Amino acid sequence: MDSSEIEVVPLDSNSHQNPTDSPTITDVFSASAYGDLHKLKRFVEHDGSSVSLPDANGYYALQWAALNNSIHVARYLIEHGGDVNSVDSIQQTPLHWAAVKGCIDVTDLLLRNGARIEAADANGYRAVHVAAQYGQTAFLNHIIVDYAADYNALDNEGRSPLHWAAYNGYTDTVRLLLFRDACQNRQDNTGCTPLHWAVIKENVEACSLLVHAGTKEELILKDSTGSTPLKLASDKGHRQLALFLSNAMQTPKKSFADKIFCGKLGESSYAPMLFSLIVILMVLFTTSIVSASNLPKITAMVGLWACFGLSSGVCALITFYRVSRKDPGYVKRTNEADSQHTANDPLIGINFNSPSWKGNWSQLCPTCKIIRPVRSKHCPTCKRCVEQFDHHCPWISNCVGKKNKRDFLVFVIMGALTSFVGGTTAVQRLWRGIPQIHPRESWIQYVVIEHPDAAVFLFFDLLIFIATMTLTISQAYMVRKSQLK
Repeated sequence: MDSSEIEVVPLDSNSHQNPTDSPTITDVFSASAYGDLHKLKRFVEHDGSSVSLPDANGYYALQWAALNNSIHVARYLIEHGGDVNSVDSIQQTPLHWAAVKGCIDVTDLLLRNGARIEAADANGYRAVHVAAQYGQTAFLNHIIVDYAADYNALDNEGRSPLHWAAYNGYTDTVRLLLFRDACQNRQDNTGCTPLHWAVIKENVEACSLLVHAGTKEELILKDSTGSTPLKLASDKGHRQLALFLSNAMQTPKKSFADKIFCGKLGESSYAPMLFSLIVILMVLFTTSIVSASNLPKITAMVGLWACFGLSSGVCALITFYRVSRKDPGYVKRTNEADSQHTANDPLIGINFNSPSWKGNWSQLCPTCKIIRPVRSKHCPTCKRCVEQFDHHCPWISNCVGKKNKRDFLVFVIMGALTSFVGGTTAVQRLWRGIPQIHPRESWIQYVVIEHPDAAVFLFFDLLIFIATMTLTISQAYMVRKSQLK
């Protein structure tokens, strides 16, 4: 790619770190950096040092206090003439420095005393850009909610905070910005969208968030060199990303079965296939096993088992329909919420510095615009968040979650029982009904040649039995595990 990649311009490679070579505090700047209010007062009140003048590098004492969240020092500096909008040689204010480490307390102090939330430095970076560059998600949300900071603001290169967060791989920040409907298809001066930059740096999770929360439009946008995100991934050898983007660009085509079945049963070809297969196997069982003319007359006991197998097959179809149609535990979207206050902004009133929330930004769903409950997950197929999400089962065209996991367990148990009874009955009928065969000919070979319809039934019945038994064991284990929690 000819266009240069985004380069994070630090406020100053040395100025953002506390002095470590010597702890000696010699002036108002070092006192502010270390948060030593006592010595700061001595420099100002006894030595007559000014707090409104920069140091030799052009940095102000208030910038140092803001960087290290020294709120008492910052308040003292403001009270004694410190300018909250003072700028250094690259036009950065104390608010820019506070954004580097996400210092919320000192930010509130600065903004209450007249700091400009949209102040831009020489590169066009505002506080929202700096916060995104350093992954300060809680800080970014705070200034958006409380001070209406523009999270779609562009720097001099036409890049928004979402560009920066995607480039640096700060997935929590990406998630927050998408949750707040940040513009995804914005192209910078090189034609790159946030997805382009996430692909360039091979930030897989950021790409996944952007694709699932976006539209097909972002996938086909080209940069100044004519490259789409997929082409970039291929050119840079990011095979996993290239495969993911290629799948995302494909539009699923409805099969003939999809057009016949309506509702959830028609959303995927697998559910109609399974439904049809069960019905066909029940018909085959009746015609080729129970009432086959080339087999001996069925006994009362075998007939009873055959009726039981057919009855369990009907029950399996009923539970199949039920588990396919039932709500798996969809979490209400924001526009479905009862509270108007919550619908306006679900993040209002949450203490993001509390231990219970810290690190839980993954609970935000940028697609559904909700705060997910614990143990819930977004299903990219259903495009909904599901409580106690287990998996999306294409065979039932539905998710398996809190409200239908027991129904799903009943369905797979009924499937296993039906296939076992049907298979056992078929083997018994064929074994008793086949005469003595040639020594060179196997029993299976004879069945395939003389009873091909019964052989087809046994083959698919065995496949269903293996699949349903595997699912029964795994689902029973998961239910037991959830009960022990």
